[in-house]
Amino acid sequence: MKKTWGDKRYHSLNYFLRNKFKEKVFKISLDAGFSCPNRDGTISYGGCIYCSERGSGDFAGDRNFSISSQFEDIKLMMNKKWKNGKYIAYFQAYTNTYDSIDRLKERYDEAVRQEGVVALAIATRPDCLSEEVIELISSYTDKVYTWVELGLQTANEEIAKLINRGYTLDVFEDALLRLRKRNIDVVVHTILGLPEEEEEDIINTIKYLSHKDIQGIKLHLLHLLKGTPLVKLYEEGRLTFFSQEQYIDLICKIITLLPQDMVIHRLTGDAPRSLLIEPVWSLKKWEILNNIDSKLEEEDLYQGKCYK
Repeated sequence: MKKTWGDKRYHSLNYFLRNKFKEKVFKISLDAGFSCPNRDGTISYGGCIYCSERGSGDFAGDRNFSISSQFEDIKLMMNKKWKNGKYIAYFQAYTNTYDSIDRLKERYDEAVRQEGVVALAIATRPDCLSEEVIELISSYTDKVYTWVELGLQTANEEIAKLINRGYTLDVFEDALLRLRKRNIDVVVHTILGLPEEEEEDIINTIKYLSHKDIQGIKLHLLHLLKGTPLVKLYEEGRLTFFSQEQYIDLICKIITLLPQDMVIHRLTGDAPRSLLIEPVWSLKKWEILNNIDSKLEEEDLYQGKCYK
């Protein structure tokens, strides 16, 4: 059945948040000073091959400052564009459950105490979610809307090894099951266009996730950033990138395969202009999003149209 979410043909995060909180809600991206087991030698060194020096937190606050200070600085910038609204405290950089319980609690507590915070979002790895950590996260669900973001990227085990993800699919499934047992919402990250990934692999990942108990999804375009291990594959000619038109076609197909109650948190990605090598067209974010909207309209496509 055809459905729209406000002016969109997909269940956008903006629509979901406005419907839930009855006003504009902004994301405040924080860097709590954590590390990652895929960088410090616990699992591996160097991280996933696409990950920037800042642990995918290139637009987060400065870890040299407190959570409160980061929050206030970003909030002031947001208020220049939008005068009113509420906030999501988003722990974005590195692995945000990878520390002692006391230190995690200290950081989370400081974030949810900030004025106007109505939600807590924690980005992490599924292999860094002990029962104690999940219990801690669960304790915030009565205070603010809370969700956990898991970086799966792909359901293909061979590609996962190639990108140095550092864990297998059963680890993801176990973490998902344990989070959902505590009624913690889960948002899953995917990256489209990974090395040696065919369109069939991408569609298989989407179909796999569309039938899991997840509440949201992020669709990221693969970015080649300076200083990442991915550059070596690029120099060896083992990496190709979507054209803008190919990417838009793929995204529209993906949207039709997702269930209508799944919130789409992202349709592309942001990369620092100073670090981005390819694809340069990805810097035109609003053009991409507008072209996705246009194609969905022209071809009468919408979220869930091909979901079974």
